[in-house]
Formats: sequence, C-alpha cells, structure tokens
Amino acid sequence: MMQKRLKQVPSARKLIYDYVAMHQTVSKAELLENFALTSSSLTRLLDEMTQEGLLQESGFGDSTGGRRPILYRINPAYGFVFGLEISRIYSSLGLFDMEMNPLSFIRWRMDEAMNPDNFIEHVANNIRSFMRDHRLCKEQIIGIGIGAVGPLDRENGVILEPLYFPAQGWNNVPICSLIGQATGLPAFLENGANTALLGEHRALGDKQIKHMLYVHAGAGLRSAMMTNGQIVYGAVDMEGSIGQMIIQTDGPRLQDDGNYGALEAFVSVQALEKQFQAQIKEGQAGKLAPIHMPTEQIKFDRLLAALHKGEPDVQKLFVQAATYFGIGLANLINVLHPEKIILGGALIASHDLFFATATTVARRNTYYYPQYEPLFSKGVLKEDAVATGAAAFLLKELSI
Repeated sequence: MMQKRLKQVPSARKLIYDYVAMHQTVSKAELLENFALTSSSLTRLLDEMTQEGLLQESGFGDSTGGRRPILYRINPAYGFVFGLEISRIYSSLGLFDMEMNPLSFIRWRMDEAMNPDNFIEHVANNIRSFMRDHRLCKEQIIGIGIGAVGPLDRENGVILEPLYFPAQGWNNVPICSLIGQATGLPAFLENGANTALLGEHRALGDKQIKHMLYVHAGAGLRSAMMTNGQIVYGAVDMEGSIGQMIIQTDGPRLQDDGNYGALEAFVSVQALEKQFQAQIKEGQAGKLAPIHMPTEQIKFDRLLAALHKGEPDVQKLFVQAATYFGIGLANLINVLHPEKIILGGALIASHDLFFATATTVARRNTYYYPQYEPLFSKGVLKEDAVATGAAAFLLKELSI
C-alpha cells in the first residue's frame, strides 16, 4: 500500500487549496492578488472546490466600500490523515483532520520488545481504535504520513540502517509496505527532522519567517533546513550528518565508523552515558556511583533524575555537553543563516539549563552577532512535532 511520490507541477486547484490551508480564511480578492487567474476562472475553481467539499464558505470579511466579501476555508471533515513518528526513544501516532487539528494522539516508549513486527501491530491496533472512536471508515482516511529516523530510502519507503534502536530488526525495513499491508492505508515516508520542521513552521503561524533550522539532540543528532518555506534536501539522506561535524581535532568518536572529534561524541544520550560511566570507573562520580549496579547499566534516565536533584557532577556533564552543542549550532548558523532555530529532542527537554547554555554559546559564536541574531525556540509542538509534521507532509503530497 505504499505510494511513491510523483514529481508533478502543482495545479491551480492545489496551489489555491494550499494557500487557503496556510492562511485559514481568505477572500476571492486576496486570491486574485496572489494568483495569475482571471476573476471568472477563480470563481469557477472556487465553486468547483466548494461543491466537492474541499472548501467551504466561512462567513464574510470586512467591507471595503461594497458588499462584504465571502471568506473561504478548507473543509476540515473532507478527509482525515494519520501522522506516525518512528524514533529511537519514543514513537507516537496522531489522527488529524484537514486543518491539522489533532483528534487523537498516543505516545509510547521504544523498548527492547518493540521490534518492527510488534511496532506495526501496535500501530495498526491504535489506528483501528482511533477510527472506531471517531466513527470513521477507511474511505475517509487519506493515508499515513511517517516521520522516521534514518537513513532512509524515501522514494521506496524503506528505513535502511538506523543506529541505537533498543530492539533488533530495524535494518532495511520496508515500513510503508508493511504499514500499508497491516492497515489497508497508503503510507508515505519522510525524514523525521524534516517533518518536525514542517510541523513547527505550520504551528508557528508566522508567514514572514521563511528560513528555519531544526536541530534534534537525543539518541542521535538530526537537523533539517527550510529556505523560502521549502525543505532543503541533499544528494543523500542527511540523517545524522550534523553529528559528524568535527569540533575537536583528534578527539574521541562515539562509534567505530564515525569521525574522530565529531559533535555526537560530546552531545548525545549515548555520549553522556559513556562519559558518566567512565567517570565512575575512574572514581570521579562521587556519591552517584552505584554499589550494586554494573557500570554499563547506568543509563540516561538515571542521569536525568540526578540532574533534576541538582547533583553537581551530573550538572557539570550536561553543561559541558550543552556548550559543545552551542558550538555546533554556531557552525550551522554561520553557514545557513536561518531566521529561527527550533531545538528538540531528549537533551533539549532534559533541563532548562541545557537550552539556556547551548543558545548562549551559539549566540556568542555567531558571526555578525549582535547585528544578526536568529531566534531560538523549543517550538510549539515540541514532542508532537514529528508526527504532526508527518501528517502535514502527507497533505502537501495530496493531489487536488
């Protein structure tokens, strides 16, 4: 049930629909100002789309001297779409209407039992449950947008060789085909960093911001860039490439095939776990060193608990990671020059101290600062950004 993307020039109907969706309510006069259509052609398209249920009239606008103009909005009940996040620590599933209003949402932890078979069964069961709750039939569902960690083969809907999944079996998974077979619904795959950025940009509601950067810091480091409102793609899937940014020549590396001195060796869940485990072995972890726990069993959850208790050794560890992260951010900013930067992931959510330290360091190392100072944010959607953006990506692909 996986459908490949078709490289098509958007029709006038599609462009008008997307414009109305972005601006919520618009008048015919506003559409005429923004599209090279005659008044009669636009009237015909609006009538067609209203009769088909794509658009609906939404009251009247302010008069400019004559009759008050009819306002148009998209019909939220024309169809429904699922957004699915596949991440290493948590995954989530949401059901949305055409206006991207969340109708149902669920989030779950990715543990050692959550292999692809169990994951797909869990997703399919929740999709059926959501549809029963809202009394929806299959014909009303447009499809499932999937935002996943990579690397990916997006065109063929395959998760290739991701790192750090707790469960086995996630290499070369044809996720769109498997989800489609389990649900009977078409599925589309996109990089999760890209979907998070799209979701946050849409939720932001500020149409003036066209150049945005999204950076996720958690079990891995991921980034996405938008310019002129469009996601920037490279020649290959860019999953994890920010983590290979070298910030210390001849420094450590996190994994056998990574760069020495790469950012991920200083800023990631695994890096923090390894650093703290090393401190325990060297007798530098103070009273946090467990007596009856093997060193390798000390995981991120324990570090978070110690951080929120104000343990100085752990606080120092997080501040150091945030400082390196800020340097990495500054490098990206000096190359890409975004207007706004959204930061997400487990490390960003760990403590306000991490976000504050990272953004302060990034600002101080930004070229042209303070004349040029991009805005930093944890976003509007936060942990729901990937799934919400995946649903939004699917609606962008929708043929009208």
